[in-house]
Amino acid sequence: MRRSVILAAVAVMSLSSLGCMGGLGASPAPTPADYAAVLAAPSRPADDRARDEARHAAETLAFARVRPGQKIADMIIGGGYFTRIFSAAVGPEGRVTAWQPAEFIAFQASYGEALTTVDALPNVDAIRSSMVAPDFPTGLDLVFTAQNYHDLHLNIAPADTASRVNAAVFRALKPGGLYVVIDHHAAAGAPLTAADTVHRIDIEAVKREVLAAGFVLDGESDILANAADPLTASVFDGSIRGRTSQFMLRFRKPG
Repeated sequence: MRRSVILAAVAVMSLSSLGCMGGLGASPAPTPADYAAVLAAPSRPADDRARDEARHAAETLAFARVRPGQKIADMIIGGGYFTRIFSAAVGPEGRVTAWQPAEFIAFQASYGEALTTVDALPNVDAIRSSMVAPDFPTGLDLVFTAQNYHDLHLNIAPADTASRVNAAVFRALKPGGLYVVIDHHAAAGAPLTAADTVHRIDIEAVKREVLAAGFVLDGESDILANAADPLTASVFDGSIRGRTSQFMLRFRKPG
C-alpha cells in the first residue's frame, strides 16, 4: 500500500509540473520554473528541500533536461539527493538507476544505507557493481553525476577507471542521450592527484576524458561557480565546505 501511495504522489507531482514539456524531439528546453512541483514533492525529505537553493536544483534539472518518462542513471549517488529528485521528476512511466560503487559501500556503511533507502522508491533500481564496471541498463536518456566524477581518479581506483566508466556510460545511453557531470573546480592544470588531496578535478581534464569516449560537448553552465573559492583547499575544509566553485558540463552521445 505504501509503495502505491508514493507512486501516486510521484505521478501527480511529475505530471503537474512537467506535463507541458511534451516528449524529447523538438520540444522546447525546460526552464527552472518547470520543476517547482517536483522539488515540492512530499516524497522528498525536508532536509533535501532545504538544500535545493544552495545546490540550484531547479537550474540543474533544466540544464540536464530532465523530463517525465525518462530513463536516468544517477552515477555514484552519495546520499541519494539527486536520486530522489529524479524519481519525482520522471514519474511512474520513468525509471531511475541508482549506482553506488561496491567499494564505497565497503568503505562506509552509510553509502549502502543511502542506496537501500532510494531502492525503496517504486521507480528506482539500485546497483552495487564495482567501481570499474557500472552495470547500467541500456537505452538511457541521461547519465548524471554530481560532485563525484573526481572519485574515478582516487588512488584506490585502477588507473583506467575513468575511461572504463565513460565507455560504460556511452554504451548505456541511447543515441542523442546526455551525460551531465558536475564537480568541484580544481585550479587550472591541476594534476589528477587532486582527487585525493583536495577532492577536486580540473574541468579541462574532464572534457578531455569524456570527449575521448566519443561524446560531444553539448553545454556548460557556471551557475555553481564561486569566484571566492581559491580552488586549492579541500572541499571538506570548513573555510569552503558547502561553498565550493563547481562546474556543470553536458555531453551528448552522437546520433
